[in-house]
Amino acid sequence: MTIAPRPAPYRPEPAILALGDGFYDPVAAADFPQTILRFRNDRWAAAVGLGDLDDTAWTCHFGRFEPLPDNLGTPLALRYHGHQFRVYNPEIGDGRGFLFAQLRDGGDRLLDLGSKGSGQTPWSRFGDGRLTLKGGVREVLATEMLEALGVETSKSFSLIETGEALERGDEPSPTRSAVLVRLSHGHIRIGSFQRLAAYRDEERMRRLIDYCLRHLLDDTPGDDAPARLLGHMVTRGARLAASYMAAGFVHGVLNSDNIAITAESFDYGPWRFTPQWEPGFTAAYFDEAGLYGFARQSEAIHWDIAQLAISLRLIASAEPLIEALQGYEERFVEAYRAAMLGRLGVRPREARSDADLVNAIEQELRKSGVAIDRFFFDWRGGRQRAEGLDTAYDGDDFADFRRVISSYSDRPDARGHAYWSDPDPCSMHIEEVEAIWERIDEADDWGPFEAKIAAVRRMAEAHRPASSTHD
Repeated sequence: MTIAPRPAPYRPEPAILALGDGFYDPVAAADFPQTILRFRNDRWAAAVGLGDLDDTAWTCHFGRFEPLPDNLGTPLALRYHGHQFRVYNPEIGDGRGFLFAQLRDGGDRLLDLGSKGSGQTPWSRFGDGRLTLKGGVREVLATEMLEALGVETSKSFSLIETGEALERGDEPSPTRSAVLVRLSHGHIRIGSFQRLAAYRDEERMRRLIDYCLRHLLDDTPGDDAPARLLGHMVTRGARLAASYMAAGFVHGVLNSDNIAITAESFDYGPWRFTPQWEPGFTAAYFDEAGLYGFARQSEAIHWDIAQLAISLRLIASAEPLIEALQGYEERFVEAYRAAMLGRLGVRPREARSDADLVNAIEQELRKSGVAIDRFFFDWRGGRQRAEGLDTAYDGDDFADFRRVISSYSDRPDARGHAYWSDPDPCSMHIEEVEAIWERIDEADDWGPFEAKIAAVRRMAEAHRPASSTHD
């Protein structure tokens, strides 16, 4: 479960500079016609010591990219390769974003502030390096909802409208432009290792492993560093896939260049929350084969982690890497059960019973067509709400679930928040997202956007165990 951020002082630490050359290119941000602040994440700004910035200073740093004190003097576009829909691409890198700053949060984690839509870089190819305002709005909504549901995700830190008219082939154009800043636990991805493996660069591979273990994975380098790095990735990747499933979320583009070495979810393009439990549901219109469909996301992440293992063979023997990789399925099953029971708000029992419960939820949601958000809302704490429900759960479709759930007890804090007395759950389906954008696009009305964020954060409070909050 995502921990509520705790306030902390500003602690800059541009650790990535220790990697030296060969990992990134210094770049400059675009000079935008306007910088209109549309969203600032004050909760997480306070967690990295930037909560006291006024709006003028905020737009200077996150719209004009004036360096933060004692931090990176120049933005850095990182270099990487990656498999995109299982096709290897050596021509990619940070094409419309860069690493802007690094700093510690209240939990002493090293976090990155990175941009999206900040202009062209050496890796832009034929792109303009820009982000549509709609794309920025969608990413804010995705990250807020995922954080509320306990998914380890990057945080949308800032969204600034930039006053340019963009032409896009997949949406009505011209359309408004924006620059997004995201706060994430690390900017290194599986594709960063694939690039070094492709160039047979053993020295830099060791340097990158050392950096990730020390600064991102709370570990220390040693002779078995590659295998330990892979082990972290296996555990964290399995947990990420499990949390996607419990949230009813489809990322849409789980390419190896979109998988962070910390397995923190990031980079939201054609994402969707599936309304019903549909294993084949896809988010991207161009995913015609369903490669990254709802129920195939664990397989996709496992495949990407296998590409990391292949890359690490540059400096490591196969046996410990194979052993680490083979532990993925077991870790996914464990994490998936924990995530499903966590969203349901019940205490785990023995593994066999928990497996029966999760299987019943899957099968009976699929048969009945009951909305995922509705189901978990109604059965939060393991007991159907006493009033206001129809008979959707009384028939044969939910017979196995009713039988298994009867032996489970709720967590003490499962239903303590007033949210659980609302008539309907908070959701983030595509129709809602489109309606929010329509008000912005047609009337520059940000009220529904702000109201949705407030509603999602209220839901987050209801899901968060009392022990995870900070004063």
